[in-house]
Amino acid sequence: MFDPMIWAAVPFHFWSVVLLLFGSMVGSFLNVCIHRMPRGLSIVSPPSHCPHCGYSIPWYLNVPLVTWLWLRGKCANCRAAISARYFLVELLTGLLFFGAWLAVGQSSAAVALVYCVLLAGFVAATFIDFEHFIIPDEITLGGIAVGFICSAIVPALHPDWLSWATASHAAALKRSALGMAVGGGVVYAILRFGKLLFGRQTFEFEQSSRIVFTETALLLPGQEVPYEEIFYRRGDRVEFEAEKLEMVDRCYPTALVCVSPTELRLGDDVFKTEEVHHLEAVTNRITLPREAMGLGDVKFMAAIGAFLGWQATLFSLMFSAVIGSIVGVTLILLRKQEWSSRLPYGPYIALAAVVWIFGGKQLTAWWLR
Repeated sequence: MFDPMIWAAVPFHFWSVVLLLFGSMVGSFLNVCIHRMPRGLSIVSPPSHCPHCGYSIPWYLNVPLVTWLWLRGKCANCRAAISARYFLVELLTGLLFFGAWLAVGQSSAAVALVYCVLLAGFVAATFIDFEHFIIPDEITLGGIAVGFICSAIVPALHPDWLSWATASHAAALKRSALGMAVGGGVVYAILRFGKLLFGRQTFEFEQSSRIVFTETALLLPGQEVPYEEIFYRRGDRVEFEAEKLEMVDRCYPTALVCVSPTELRLGDDVFKTEEVHHLEAVTNRITLPREAMGLGDVKFMAAIGAFLGWQATLFSLMFSAVIGSIVGVTLILLRKQEWSSRLPYGPYIALAAVVWIFGGKQLTAWWLR
């Protein structure tokens, strides 16, 4: 399938155009993933439809890039505005596929196609993380598995670091596994160290604000925090003073509340958390445990290591720190963000890994020289 002679039988830039168009089609599917995955919806059913009126979009109005421009960013049925993100994701994915082919298509069509798979994952993870501050396991854990399998099929993903000679299948699998271990392990160590330095965060709200503990997440005014980001360790606690507190079968006018992974304390009353299915409270202040990075970032970096090797993970970690710092400080100076505000880190990891794909090896070699 990946015999260079077969691919060379067709002009190189024929495949460039094919990858550009195919990438925009993949981008259309990624839009579905970006909207549905963090909401726990199926990415298969129902078919594409308007998020405002539910109008089922026929195939002739679902042409990537063209349809959004033709309809001027509006639904054909209700004329409600459709976010420019849909057009941007399709265009960005097409350009990334095009760039991957230009970068490595002549030397290895197989590597170019695997890069396209990885870049598609980066696009989905970036837009989901910006909006929801999470990277779904379907992308991270799925990426680890796909990266390991692709390394077995295309060992050219993991060339020798010094000579850049293609590795054997066994060597490629070892380098993929090492990339997973280094990528996930280093970020996990940073996560644990950050816990010691920045272990708690206090949120203040308007008077009599409502917070809700669901079965999967804590709903604060204006944001949703998954429990995996709060109760990372057994000793983590959520503490606040409730003006009013409601459970399924009882109500408290006031209460000092302490929630841990195993129990709920309301003053002198103690409940097992698995027995508390719903909890609502009115308060204006809450203290949460927090992490320097989320577990999603750990799994995301492990996935990058599975595809690109340990060198790429270290490069991505360092370069993403530079990018994130510049963006964060710039937003603070422009008064768009506070010092204590959350910053999604996945997009900067993804951007750093993209830099590695398109020139990080050369940049690193230049730096080492």
